Amino acid sequence: MAIQTEFIDFIVSIHAIRAKYPGGWEACLKDHAPLIGGRVWYDDYLFRDGAMSPHDIGMLVEEWTALGLVGRAQVDGQECWVDFCVHEAMFGGATLPCAWLVPHAGSSVAHVDDPGSDVIGRSSPLPNA
Repeated sequence: MAIQTEFIDFIVSIHAIRAKYPGGWEACLKDHAPLIGGRVWYDDYLFRDGAMSPHDIGMLVEEWTALGLVGRAQVDGQECWVDFCVHEAMFGGATLPCAWLVPHAGSSVAHVDDPGSDVIGRSSPLPNA
């Protein structure tokens, strides 16, 4: 599967959520339940939240960093996204290199390990948690 992108996307690897989010994947789903199907959706590999302003995306970066996830790090001398990334579909994609995120059909992205072709978005049924 892949996830639809729109405006400014905050994309997190579900692997990182399982490993680092307090309470893991189940707690993340519970914490975001009111937003799922609105500004939040996910597939088997990626969790997407979003905003319409750089300020609001900055707040998401701060919130998730405070939860213990790593945003940016130097990799071979270049700043890259680690556990999550900021993606701007209208302005070329990920704002820094992100090794685990690849472009997909249309305005969607997928995890590099995801073989599926379906796209999950605002009005799509979500995969089983």
